[in-house]
Amino acid sequence: MAETTRLTATPEIRERWGAFAWTKENAAKAQTVIGRYPPGRQQSAIIPLLDLAQRQVGAETSTQGWLPMPVIEYVAEQLGMPFIRAYEVATFYTMFNLAPVGRFHVQVCGTTPCMLRGSDDVLAACYKKGLKKGHTTEDGLFTLTEVECLGACANAPMVQINDDNFEDLTFDTMTAVLDSLARGETPKPGPQIDRQTSCPEGGPTTLPEMVGENHDYRGRWE
Repeated sequence: MAETTRLTATPEIRERWGAFAWTKENAAKAQTVIGRYPPGRQQSAIIPLLDLAQRQVGAETSTQGWLPMPVIEYVAEQLGMPFIRAYEVATFYTMFNLAPVGRFHVQVCGTTPCMLRGSDDVLAACYKKGLKKGHTTEDGLFTLTEVECLGACANAPMVQINDDNFEDLTFDTMTAVLDSLARGETPKPGPQIDRQTSCPEGGPTTLPEMVGENHDYRGRWE
């Protein structure tokens, strides 16, 4: 199994990624991002450009994407900043992967709200499907990571898989999400119960008429 430890720029990585360059489409996106900042402040674009680079690597490898060291160097050079400063950003934010991951990066929140609401059941569903924390499955589909709060506490327990959140999970619904991804399908993101975003389960309990229209309640107040 491939372990998600941090990698250095080995000769193999240099050979594979040393000639990294933007695709034509991403080169245009990079210039658009850099253009959002005043002259002399282009280094402020480091986070979106690292994200763009990670996505390009993901597209080239059919994975969620990661940042080989030569790719970080490429972005740093474009922005005119020392490599170490770009590397500091890449190592600080968990949105950046510093080692190869699978096609689907399953990030399970284990912070207190999710733990109290059943994150252990979510992890159990992952384990039953052969996922192991810090590893990528043999088929290259899934990498499992336990992370800190992902900001959807009202809908705990939840996971982030690539760009999507899956919330209000149980052992069964987490299993269903993994099975759907393995089949090449696109499971519905967001709450896996009958609620809209973080509204009460079953629908709103106050001002219900506002669901379908901008209802005028003033007649009731007179």
